[in-house]
Amino acid sequence: MSDSGATTSNLGFAILGLLARRASTGYEVAQRMRQPIGYFWTARHSQIYPELNRLDAAGLVEHEVIDGAGPRPTKRYRTTRAGQDALAAWVVGELEPQPVRDLEVLRLWSLWTVEPDAADDLVGRLEAAHRSVLDRYLDELAEIAEEPGARDPSNPLFASRITLEGGIRSRRTSLEWCAWMRAELAAAGRPG
Repeated sequence: MSDSGATTSNLGFAILGLLARRASTGYEVAQRMRQPIGYFWTARHSQIYPELNRLDAAGLVEHEVIDGAGPRPTKRYRTTRAGQDALAAWVVGELEPQPVRDLEVLRLWSLWTVEPDAADDLVGRLEAAHRSVLDRYLDELAEIAEEPGARDPSNPLFASRITLEGGIRSRRTSLEWCAWMRAELAAAGRPG
């Protein structure tokens, strides 16, 4: 990996992954960070432009100025060969331990502090949220699953398909967990 690739943040690699799929303006990158990247990685809008500037300065992306409606010039970014190489090296590089920050589990960990009806309501809301996301993932997968390239590992659609499948499996597991929790709450509420 190049020195510039070694200093790139995970957000930088997320942006490189987007730009490797399609050249985009900063605004378009921000939109695409919400969906599909937002399904598994988040970034604030204010983080994206400084990161694009760092990637540009490192030679991992380049830009062209295009006509735009705003007061500043609009830049359309695309990855450079060095950016493609850095992204590829990062993809297969050493895995880093991931910090766990799961608000759902954190709330459930203190479920004992609320009344049984409130606990059941919370689990029901979690279940509805997981079902909504699962439905969205299934719709998106149906749209791309039969596209040319969806089964070709060198095509971005292949990566989209397998990450959606991972999200689908994760949400189905979460729904099973919610059903189990609701059964546990119901069993605990019955006189023995």
